[in-house]
Amino acid sequence: MDVSRADLVISLAGHDSGTLFYVVGTDGPYVLLADGKGRKLEHPKRKKLKHVRKILRTDSRTAAKLRSGEKILNSELRRELAVIGQEFRSQNQGGS
Repeated sequence: MDVSRADLVISLAGHDSGTLFYVVGTDGPYVLLADGKGRKLEHPKRKKLKHVRKILRTDSRTAAKLRSGEKILNSELRRELAVIGQEFRSQNQGGS
């Protein structure tokens, strides 16, 4: 799986399974994840690639800032992930 900085992923394993994260960096077979709440940008979660799944999503302003290296706040991550999480859950529940 090809995951790069500013991609949106969902955790598949661990106590945080089902949680949406932004990829804030990569480290070999690992990705560094932040959601702005439990895992802030200052202390991202290190997780193996096989334990996350990339979410196909159109570009957002937050992702563009992450990709370009601009300063981003944890509150921006939280706000963006809350909106995306609601959309993601409504899409998955609607098909069941």
